[in-house]
Amino acid sequence: MSDLLTEEEVAEARELRLEAMHLQVMQDNPLDAQDIAMFEMFERERWPHERCIAYIIEHAKAKSSAAAE
Repeated sequence: MSDLLTEEEVAEARELRLEAMHLQVMQDNPLDAQDIAMFEMFERERWPHERCIAYIIEHAKAKSSAAAE
């Protein structure tokens, strides 16, 4: 059994992302092109939510470590 999202789950995740992006714009905190590309990659690759979260945390840690140097 694959741990990838189904097409229906991807569609739901995309809809939620678009709603969240709209709210971010309303809060004057829009996602940048890099963030949008990352979320689109998650959808394209059909990653499960747990894998997406792990990816984001890992990249945030790496960015924090790089900034501390």
